[in-house]
Amino acid sequence: MAKKLYVGGIPYSTTEDDLKTAFGEIGAVTSVAIIIDKMTGRSKGFGFVEMAKDADADKAIEAMNGKDFQGRTLTVNEARPLEERAPRREFGGGNRRMG
Repeated sequence: MAKKLYVGGIPYSTTEDDLKTAFGEIGAVTSVAIIIDKMTGRSKGFGFVEMAKDADADKAIEAMNGKDFQGRTLTVNEARPLEERAPRREFGGGNRRMG
């Protein structure tokens, strides 16, 4: 069974291939996703790595958490499931004339 890891502290210049290579040295990587800001198109500095085996994911947490990666200290732990959030309310755009 695959286990998804949260990876924080990723340098903004890091690519998904960089992460796949680094974690791939520990075990088989199923997927990698760096989260990108919609407005700027830049990395938000965190992402997710999915390892093929739970044992490899545990080794990756042990090996990579708190370690320097391309000049920044990574935070690596098991990803938590996305929590339900209230729907966003749309208030419409500006430039409406009241009156």
